Amino acid sequence: MVSLGDVKRSAAALFSSGQHVAALRLYDAIVAAAPLDYDARIRVADCGLALGDPRAANAYRATGWYCLKAGHPLAALVCARVLEAHGAEPADLVASLVVTYGSESEQLGKVAARIALPPESLPIDVPDVRLPAPDDAVAKALARAEHATDTFTEFPHALHPIPLLSSMSEAAFRRVLGTLVLRRLPAGSPVIREGEPGTSFFFVAGGELRVYATDGLGRHTELARLGENAVFGEMALLSAQPRSASVGCLTEVDLLEVGRASLAALADELGAVAEALHGFTRERLLGNLMATSPLFKPFNRMQQRDLLRRFTSHDVSPGTVVIHEGEEGRGLFVVLTGELEVSRRASDGPVPLGAVKTGDVFGEMAILRSARTSATVTAQRAATVLFLAREYVARMVAGVPEIKSYLEALADEREIDNQLALGEDEIPSDERVLV
Repeated sequence: MVSLGDVKRSAAALFSSGQHVAALRLYDAIVAAAPLDYDARIRVADCGLALGDPRAANAYRATGWYCLKAGHPLAALVCARVLEAHGAEPADLVASLVVTYGSESEQLGKVAARIALPPESLPIDVPDVRLPAPDDAVAKALARAEHATDTFTEFPHALHPIPLLSSMSEAAFRRVLGTLVLRRLPAGSPVIREGEPGTSFFFVAGGELRVYATDGLGRHTELARLGENAVFGEMALLSAQPRSASVGCLTEVDLLEVGRASLAALADELGAVAEALHGFTRERLLGNLMATSPLFKPFNRMQQRDLLRRFTSHDVSPGTVVIHEGEEGRGLFVVLTGELEVSRRASDGPVPLGAVKTGDVFGEMAILRSARTSATVTAQRAATVLFLAREYVARMVAGVPEIKSYLEALADEREIDNQLALGEDEIPSDERVLV
């Protein structure tokens, strides 16, 4: 026998290469062994649709109703979207989804559940797809996908809300559902690329994605894995800045894209939507920061969260001075979003020394050298900075050698950069730029 995960990967490869009957037989083997695997049922319907079999619509519809009741509303919406795209009418399924998962639903609760997919390690008895398929293989597979859970009754009594959508009014929820664009992508596909403009964001209805950043040498740093119900892509949309990371598909993925039409449909509730999206954005930025910043690497996940709680968060508008040249070092700053300019006073005006951007740390030099700052840091555009008071920084440096080494190396590197920016080979110790 072969594991369920391996069977799905093989079936996906066959489907991508146009071998729809062979793929259908493998997905059908999964449904036979694990009737609650709604993903495999949807894929059987996909194969039937690719083969032009009208019975695929019945499989989509039945699987959609199961997903709705089992706690997988976005997968149910995928089924509805496919039905709609091929001339079927899914209005009853969508209406029930709004009633079940809307803000006024009594079925949503904090103590909620959803019926999980079976484990990928589950052994599956598969047919030899190199041999000719039986004449009734397609009909039997579609029938099995349609009726796999006809007698199943153990649905959860309380369901998880859909992020963002379930907090909307029922009318807004219904309007937004009508504007979502379904994107179905094979494994290995890129979704968004770092540096691109952001004009939409996405809900993950199924599959797994990888979020990663790319450095100047082309190396990738994984920031997160995303699965069902995750939201991503909203940061660039809200900030009107380029995408800060790339996202690619690890498996077959079903996404629901929220574009400008969706936001236009929400004009009367845009404030509440923006507030909710900002909450998602902040959590993701903090997660990215903990995954990539050397400041957090010496700590485990729980310690990272504890350290983050020690920071205070400050939103600054363009032109705001965060550090004044000549003041006593107040603490350590980390840029969560935005960009700030570092400059130093000179007889003929300020001399720019560089910029600090998302993820950068500054303020360490004055603390480590016990000196006053000799540079000014000003927000170039709207930014969010995290601040850690010098007393806590001192304790952290004294107690964690890796942090001390990191900050000292950062200070030395910044000092060299400052010398180069000022055009001086060597700067007296009392004139060093101590941000």
